Amino acid sequence: MIQIEKKDNAAFIKQSVNYLENLGFEDIKADVEGYEHPKSYIKQDEDIKITPDITATRKTKKYYFEIGLKSDKPCLLKSKWCFLDVLSRMNEHRFRVITTRGHYKFTNDMLTDLNLNKTLIKL
Repeated sequence: MIQIEKKDNAAFIKQSVNYLENLGFEDIKADVEGYEHPKSYIKQDEDIKITPDITATRKTKKYYFEIGLKSDKPCLLKSKWCFLDVLSRMNEHRFRVITTRGHYKFTNDMLTDLNLNKTLIKL
């Protein structure tokens, strides 16, 4: 999700972090209060800061997790997901999308538009 929407959906991010902890992920960093913040990336030409929603490690592999919720600015969300996918492939990391009921179609449409073959994590 984009930075503007993170404050409104902090509860869902915390629920996702709990789910990942139960799956055995370690060193979890989330972009909400109460957790260490993941590393941010800044776009050179503009003043846009890209921060993954959640990062975690499991068995020496780093994972980037994004929350797939309906957004008013799908273009920003698409560029963020595209950047994180390229970044994860460059560094041999993993990129996953977490979504919930009521947002499946929106998230699938976004992934289809970006030509990303990702299996959604459904909470």
